[in-house]
Amino acid sequence: MDKALDITALTISIIGAINWGLIGFFNFNLVGFAFGDSWLSRIVYALVGLCGLYLLTFYANVRRRSES
Repeated sequence: MDKALDITALTISIIGAINWGLIGFFNFNLVGFAFGDSWLSRIVYALVGLCGLYLLTFYANVRRRSES
């Protein structure tokens, strides 16, 4: 279960990173293009944010692995 959650969170965060890259380089919002200004786009943005917060726990895992 943890591995599936990790992979899902990482995938959603990568999608968010790609979206931010598109905004930064080309001023193109892929999520806004796909879902418009709707509640679906807000859900996508919220999921990306939650996944980013969850991925902060990866630092603890890296530290734990380096100490052993």
